[in-house]
Amino acid sequence: MTDWSQLNHAYGTAEDVPGLLDKVSQAPNDSDWTELWSRLCHQGTVYSASHAALPALRDMARQWSPADRQAPLLLAGAIAASTDQPYGEQDPHVAYASEMSDLLQLTEEALRDPSLSDDPGTYVYLLAALLGFEDVAVWGEQLDGLNDDEYEVPCPACGAENFIAFGEYGFFSTTDSMYMNETAAKKIPLQPADSSALEGLAQRLHSRALADNQADVAGKLTYLFGKAQCAECDAVFSVADAVATRWDG
Repeated sequence: MTDWSQLNHAYGTAEDVPGLLDKVSQAPNDSDWTELWSRLCHQGTVYSASHAALPALRDMARQWSPADRQAPLLLAGAIAASTDQPYGEQDPHVAYASEMSDLLQLTEEALRDPSLSDDPGTYVYLLAALLGFEDVAVWGEQLDGLNDDEYEVPCPACGAENFIAFGEYGFFSTTDSMYMNETAAKKIPLQPADSSALEGLAQRLHSRALADNQADVAGKLTYLFGKAQCAECDAVFSVADAVATRWDG
């Protein structure tokens, strides 16, 4: 039996967590989910109570259909992927190995839900959660940049901050943070990866997105795992490597 009074969340003692876990509904916009996120994964930081909540989130996801279990999976995935862990806590992938395995399978089922074909944003969040449960470095936290249509990374050659845009404003690199304006400075077209040449994680994610009828997500992945040219010094670099260096280096 978990003694929540001995655990902490973002605002102090975790005694209120069981009540919140009991109150949440299947509606992702339920305000009680906001309260749980705020306490258990505050701006990406997790706490002793966050890890202790994983079994309850797993049980909740088990009880709900693949279409309805998104909220507990996304919170559990963010907790699993967080690199801002409480000092001295055991790696949750070790301490909660059974729960991670179950959450992984439950997410696999949720990703195959046909209703996600019209919701690529949620699909990306679930895919990130899957990587979090798998303990894939960086991408459990950073894959959701696909939903922002942008990554901001330093050029590995000169250090200049480049905005890598791949959405409604075009597909380019620029050092101008106001690139959405027509008067924006230098924009250099991105070099998407050839999908047939993708390997490893990139190939797995791309193939999966296509198999799950997520063509838009698959297209964005070719830019994420493609190359960009620095708008400052013209050096060509791997976008994914630059993201990994920033967030894992």
